[in-house]
Amino acid sequence: MMRSPNETTHPDAAIERLQGSVERVTFHSEESGFCVLRVKVRGQRDLVTVVGSAAIVSAGEYVECEGLWNNDRQHGLQFKAQHLRVVPPSTLEGIEKYLGSGMVKGIGPHFAKKLVRAFGETVFDVIEQEPDKLLELEGIGPKRKERVTQAWAEQKVVREIMVFLQSHGVGTARAVRIYKTYGEQAVERMREKPYRLALDIHGIGFRNKGDGGIII
Repeated sequence: MMRSPNETTHPDAAIERLQGSVERVTFHSEESGFCVLRVKVRGQRDLVTVVGSAAIVSAGEYVECEGLWNNDRQHGLQFKAQHLRVVPPSTLEGIEKYLGSGMVKGIGPHFAKKLVRAFGETVFDVIEQEPDKLLELEGIGPKRKERVTQAWAEQKVVREIMVFLQSHGVGTARAVRIYKTYGEQAVERMREKPYRLALDIHGIGFRNKGDGGIII
């Protein structure tokens, strides 16, 4: 990949790992998955700028990244993630921030706070498995409950697809492109005709592994 003249990365730099909670999504392209995140990393006083790719990402979530540090002349020090995995939040603060970010249709900051107060760390299980409990809260009726549960189900499908692709050695950016091309059929297409990806998606090819398998 051609490097911008504004970027400085040591050619012999070793791949590093970084993990932390997403405090702010500065930019995210739904079409390409490209994102710029501000991440709170343990041991770092200031927020870290992470640049990478993710099908969906929201404030409050946790990210696990592998990549290289890069000093951009215009934007300063950044962590360029070659692999980026998004993990649902587990703390009450993270859950509230995630639900209130607008990622789940029908839930804003006010209702997110109400949900967390009512259900605590079990709120995700309530939305997915016992959605009728949402009707116990003031301000939510059948229509809003339906919007919330449908939006949650759609996001769950996206996450499952991304986990499957990444577990099969597909880099984050390519995984996003595969998902954008095939949608909910991505896993099925890869299992049935993996070589079809090379025809349908520009820039994806295959090479043989030593054990007879394939690498995308």
